[in-house]
Amino acid sequence: MTKQRANGILIHLTSLPGPYGIGDINSGLDFIDFLREGGQSYWQLLPLTPGTEFFDYSPYMAMSALAGNPLLISPDLLIADRLIDKEDIPPDPGFLEYRVKYSLATPFKEEILRRAFSGFKAKINLQKDFQHFCDQHGWVDDYALFQALKKKYESKPWYQWPDELVRRNSEALQKTAKELSEELDFHKFTQFIFFRQWDLLKKKAAEKEISLVGDIPIYVSLDSADVWANQYSFDLDRKTFEPRHVAGVPPDYFSKTGQRWGNPLYLWGTAKKPNKELEDWWRLRFRTIAECLDVVRIDHFQAFAFYWEVPWEEKTAVNGKWKKGPGVSFFKRISDSIRDLSIIAEDLGMYNEEVSRLCHKLGYPGMKVLQFAFDSDPHNLHLPHNFGHDNWVVYTGTHDNDTTVGWYLDPEVPEKAKQQARRYCNSDGSIINQDFIRLAQSSAAWLAVIPMQDVCSLGSDCRMNLPGEEKGNWRWRCPSHFLSPENSDYLRDETGFYARLAWNRK
Repeated sequence: MTKQRANGILIHLTSLPGPYGIGDINSGLDFIDFLREGGQSYWQLLPLTPGTEFFDYSPYMAMSALAGNPLLISPDLLIADRLIDKEDIPPDPGFLEYRVKYSLATPFKEEILRRAFSGFKAKINLQKDFQHFCDQHGWVDDYALFQALKKKYESKPWYQWPDELVRRNSEALQKTAKELSEELDFHKFTQFIFFRQWDLLKKKAAEKEISLVGDIPIYVSLDSADVWANQYSFDLDRKTFEPRHVAGVPPDYFSKTGQRWGNPLYLWGTAKKPNKELEDWWRLRFRTIAECLDVVRIDHFQAFAFYWEVPWEEKTAVNGKWKKGPGVSFFKRISDSIRDLSIIAEDLGMYNEEVSRLCHKLGYPGMKVLQFAFDSDPHNLHLPHNFGHDNWVVYTGTHDNDTTVGWYLDPEVPEKAKQQARRYCNSDGSIINQDFIRLAQSSAAWLAVIPMQDVCSLGSDCRMNLPGEEKGNWRWRCPSHFLSPENSDYLRDETGFYARLAWNRK
């Protein structure tokens, strides 16, 4: 990864403005122009994978770690591909400019995609490309069958399906795939279209010298195509197929009882005898994400060094214990699959020397978050004067944090922390978001990433995620008037002043 000083913006695709209730790939094409005008070099997104209603559409609890989210498919680009006409787009059901209403966006997009699928059947010129996509992405067979079975069994988790399907009896799978072939083809079609449209976005980003930064959650959802298709890679009870242990973190900054995420843990094996099936799946995962992105932030990277194991029956994460992760040897064994990706390690949380050593050995930059910098003493590792070197990515806040304005106005944040922030920034706090932006950009960290909410001076009502809250997250949308020449000029000026302006920008 190049260490040229640079700046980037954090905003998920769903949060972009657009006429269809949720940001989509066409919205992203427009946003790249905003980034270019603002002198930005990086655009950081959240996982591009499909969420579910059960998990409130969290991109971190997806139905597949390999698939693209069909909600991100652009109706306008379907029209450009002549798969639908403008008349095929249903009337606006009451979308909001400031928030995603998944209850409206999901059936709206599905109706459009079903119509596009009908149009696709008559497009002989696309059939060869479709078949090539399916041949090159063998995982799409399991994904499509998983989706078809979820529909057939009324969204029940896969471990509650008929036993022969749970245990993946080959004859039962073949018979079911034949019975549900039309539905399978529809879900394969949505993936073909997602990757076809995303290729347009990636090419435009490259033309505009914007690197795309994605997010890969270390864990996957129990009720996912990944766990169903790779059962011996996960710590499951072989009778019920529910997890024996699940992932989480102990009590920390975000929660007094910790976070019990509920994801099944991996069966890593040992250094001498690693789980080959699991490592092959990780190779596939990295190769697939490399088709879409230039850089990937590995969420909860700490778990590769050590992870928190919580018994399945526990209601909180308090009664867990630390277990050793696969470490450096894992990354060495799968190095062929990550050579086309730059990696950022999300090393927040229970910081210790083992995680630091792992990042150092692999050469991966870690993260600093300014909202964490003012709650202790001058030795706080998130304070810029303690960075020590430039191999960091600094954020004013992440998608799990409040906005900076929201943080500053939060009565739960100690007044002492706010006083320290004002003193550090030589500020009265009236434009605290801009103070933090300048602090990030002036630091030694080679990359500064700013949430779009901080660029726009937005408060807590525009927060993307509140860890520990199961409902109401992932809904913020950025109104179009914030993607203004004034904001792009502001970004360009600040970015240039701190020597982070992208090369060769006129």
